[in-house]
Amino acid sequence: MLITRRAALAAGLGAPFIRLARAADEPLRVGALCPLTGAGGQYGPSMVKVIQAAADEINQAGGIAGRQIAVTVADTQTNPDAGVAGGHKLIDLDRVSAVVGTWASAVTTAVAPLCWEAKVMLFTVSGADSITKLPHQGYIIRTQPNTYLQMTRATQFLLDNKAKRVFALAAQTPFAVDSYNRITEVLKAGGAEAVGQIVYDSKQTSFRSELDRAIAEKPDTLFFNSYAPDLAVLLRELYQAGYDGHRITPGYAATPTTLSSLQPELTNGLWSFAPSPDLDSPAYAAVQKILGTQTPDPYSCQVYDHMNLIALAVAKSGQTTGVAIHDAIRAVSQGDGQAVHSAIEGMPLLATGKAVNYSGASGPCDFTPEGDIITCKFRFDMVEDGKPKLLSLS
Repeated sequence: MLITRRAALAAGLGAPFIRLARAADEPLRVGALCPLTGAGGQYGPSMVKVIQAAADEINQAGGIAGRQIAVTVADTQTNPDAGVAGGHKLIDLDRVSAVVGTWASAVTTAVAPLCWEAKVMLFTVSGADSITKLPHQGYIIRTQPNTYLQMTRATQFLLDNKAKRVFALAAQTPFAVDSYNRITEVLKAGGAEAVGQIVYDSKQTSFRSELDRAIAEKPDTLFFNSYAPDLAVLLRELYQAGYDGHRITPGYAATPTTLSSLQPELTNGLWSFAPSPDLDSPAYAAVQKILGTQTPDPYSCQVYDHMNLIALAVAKSGQTTGVAIHDAIRAVSQGDGQAVHSAIEGMPLLATGKAVNYSGASGPCDFTPEGDIITCKFRFDMVEDGKPKLLSLS
């Protein structure tokens, strides 16, 4: 009963008071709400490793004006219900000031109201346009390019490669409709056409009927707006169907694990696209070192930036609340301040009254008033012998 009463107090009148009146020596509490299992499970563990390492790096350098960062982890299971349960725990019981790392737009959409109602900042790597159209009052910052930007760049790539008739098969997600609408617009402007879309349940064990309907429209390109597990099934069944046109999918679906699980003849020629980290940034080098790989995924790069942005916002404001982070985030991420690539580099400048402009592992961190990243680089790959080969980066 004691736990229940405490939870009720945290969810009720006590929680806002605690968040708005932190003790001077209380740590900055951050919640890592990541997909450790489910469709995003290939990314979550690396994201958590980077989040904790970024916090440790700052703590070992003396913290934020002596304040330590305390990270608490919860698994969304790439599921909205589990995400909400984890969000409630982080906000109501662990009393975090910021939540980082939500992956999958359906999860972020479900978690976001918990954050803005509690005045907790939410930093996400989800892309659906609908997320930042929510009434979040500035409590969402998104380092992942939104659907509009992603589909604009991906469809322009198709036009550059002479696509004329494109059919989309999309997992049932918040960005399926917005994606197809933007694909349709860009194709039309380029003299090509979108010839149809099927939205499917990603938990299906077969997609043969959907593929047959798509192929019947005689597309020269199939756009798989998929997750990794369903993409594997789609590629197997598409090969069996004898389709010989182009195929393209987001990079988060065409993962090394997915590609290695399939025979090369199923994947060769597959195009993929993804937002690219800033390969020349010292922050990117830091993520490479943390993960022990030369090619860290974009989401791990983005959460490294989340943690450094939070630390700089707290250093700028002198407070650890979600409100303080909300108010200071753009003051440390854009403008005419001195360029910095880590909180450790920026905090001494802030302490002397100088302005800073953080640019991180994912690139410049300039945000629209709605919280969207303004721009970033994209990479396009083609699979050869079961492995992605870089085609372009711009």
